[in-house]
Amino acid sequence: MSEINDVLEVIKERRSIRNFEDRDVDDKLVEKVLEALRWAPSWANTQCWEVVVIRDPEVRAAVGEAMPKANPASKAVKSAPVLLALCGRLNTSGFYKGLKATKFGDWFMFDLGIAAQNIMLAAHAVGLGTVVAGLFDQDAVARAVNLPDGYELLALFPMGFASKVPSAPKRKTLSEFIHYDRF
Repeated sequence: MSEINDVLEVIKERRSIRNFEDRDVDDKLVEKVLEALRWAPSWANTQCWEVVVIRDPEVRAAVGEAMPKANPASKAVKSAPVLLALCGRLNTSGFYKGLKATKFGDWFMFDLGIAAQNIMLAAHAVGLGTVVAGLFDQDAVARAVNLPDGYELLALFPMGFASKVPSAPKRKTLSEFIHYDRF
């Protein structure tokens, strides 16, 4: 039972980190986060995700240019020592024998959402902070990371050691969103 409590603590303590210390992140820590992503569940085990680990200053600059100033994660994307670009292979997840299997069609967004959660929780568990950034020019970042046809860039994850950890935001109570038997 302590293991579930450990998982719940990681979930409860994780915060969206937008301010990072000016120090590098060892590749072994990044690999631990990516290993957690590797074990994310996906539709029919399609594992439709691809991740670009960005450290190169030129690529980072191009990605930074694609960030609107109004995005609170813009500074984090430009300043974090590691930047992950989470991409999905299209027409794989949610398909059976080449045809859409549900009314929702391509499930890559669902699978990448699970992968994103694993990234954020694993980063927190190994002492790193991150935030999911989705408001940016996806096409410009796709060009910067040389994303091939048949893939879509979903989100960016600036990652590093937190220099500032915000307090927990207010959460709904269970009774505000749980329904039994009928909505």
